[in-house]
Formats: sequence, C-alpha cells, structure tokens
Amino acid sequence: METLKNKIDFAVIISVKNANPNGDPLNGNRPRVNYNGLGEISDVCIKRKIRNRLMESGKSVFVQSDDNKTDEHPNLRARQLEFEKQFKISSKDHDREGYIKAVCEKWIDVRAFGQVFAFEKKGEEQGISIGIRGPVSIHPAFSISPVDLSSIQITKSTTNEGDGLKKTPDTMGMKHRVDHGVYVFYGSMNPQLASKTGFSDEDAEAIKQAIISLFQNDASSARPEGSMEVYKVYWWKHNCKNGQYSSAKVHRSLNVTVKPGVTEPKDILDYEFQLQELPSLTPEIVNGL
Repeated sequence: METLKNKIDFAVIISVKNANPNGDPLNGNRPRVNYNGLGEISDVCIKRKIRNRLMESGKSVFVQSDDNKTDEHPNLRARQLEFEKQFKISSKDHDREGYIKAVCEKWIDVRAFGQVFAFEKKGEEQGISIGIRGPVSIHPAFSISPVDLSSIQITKSTTNEGDGLKKTPDTMGMKHRVDHGVYVFYGSMNPQLASKTGFSDEDAEAIKQAIISLFQNDASSARPEGSMEVYKVYWWKHNCKNGQYSSAKVHRSLNVTVKPGVTEPKDILDYEFQLQELPSLTPEIVNGL
C-alpha cells in the first residue's frame, strides 16, 4: 500500500460543559489546569480516545486500555509475545527493519503514533529495545480562556456492612468538573516518517474520522453524555510532502477568541473563529458529530 503522499496539519475545537475532560491523578483527579488557569487535556488522553474510536471501527490496535480490550491479553508484553509467536518473529534474528515492518502492518496505532518494543534479557544476551517514530504528532489541548472548576462531595446512601439498621451518609470522595470551556488542540502528519511505518492516506482518513467522533461512546460519570463534543475540525492537506508552509504557521492561521464584550463566556457561541488565508492552502472544515 502506498504511504501518505502529502503533509497534513489539523486543528480541533472541543466544547466542554459540566465535565472533567482530563483528571490529574496527582491532584485528586481535578481537571488539569496550567499555571495561567487554562484548562488542559494531555496528548496521551487524546490519543487514548483516538485509539478507542479506531478499535470501534474494526482497526487493530496495540495499546489497549484495560477496560476496553478486544483480546484476552492482560498487558502489552503479552500481546507482543503472542504476536511474535504467531508470526515467528523474534529480536534474536536482528532483523530490525523486518520487525518494524511486521508490527506496523499489524497495528494502526503503531504505524501512526510509534511505539517502543522492549525485549527481555535472556542468559548472556543483552536486552534490547526497538523504537519506532510515528508520523502523527498531537499537541495537548488548552482552553481559550481560564476555566472555572466546581467540586462536590459524594456520599453513599446504603450501608456497606452490619445489619443495615443504622445508616449514615458517609462521605466517599469528591467529584470535580469544568463548568465551561472551549479547548483547541493541533496535530500534524509527516509523509517522511509515514514512509518508514507504512502509514497511508487511508490511515490518515481513519484518524480523521476518529477525531470527528472523538467523544462518541466515551460517556462516564465524569463526562456525562453530551457534556463534551468536537465542535469543528480544520484539516489542511498540503500539495507536497514537505508542506507549503510550516506546521507552526498553519496552526497559527486559526485564531479562536472570546467575542468582544463577553466577559464570562458560557457557551460555544460566545467565541469567534477567524481563519487567516494561506495562499493555495485552504482547509477542509468539518463539523463534529
């Protein structure tokens, strides 16, 4: 299959209302916020959701979360060993290129985002690892304006033990949410690296569709159905491998701001979306699902 022919840049606008888009485990699972008060969604979180959508569309994915697996393997190492056993592939052969080709053909997330495959040291053999650089890079998402956080205590209404005659509303923990926020993240697809992993135009389209439907089947207690949505996707497809413009310039051409006169934005309609014209490079603009 022919690999990605033209460079691609993209930008994604996300609307959040009364949800925790990405909790920080080092801060009591409160929504991530940087030092300027802007909300943040990590690139790892975004890639996890893209992988989930790819799996739902029938694609084979290597990095699967424990609560959303399509096989019986308990961890990445077991999945790797099973693949090596099935296809009679081993690091002992010292065929680095052959190994990379095999795992990239098997898993779309490996040929898209890259991966490090480690091999255990056996006897006198020296442990090695094979690193694969993926052509798809994704930035963290940041909110356009500072976000307000709300926290509530969670209490239980049933008794865990005893005869059930004495019941108290014991506090179980806290829930945190972003009242409102509009986040933007950017990304790029590099044809040079795509030629190393076999990432194709069909794979790029699969990633695009995954981004458009990023929050489908993603509801949880922290993210109730409808509380998060992809508002718009801007998709710039260059006419050459190196790109007509740098990714920084393309990403900078999209300017999202709070409308003049709005002091406290509460809705996506409180924002303006301005697109600077780049000669001979016009983005496809897709509404989220």
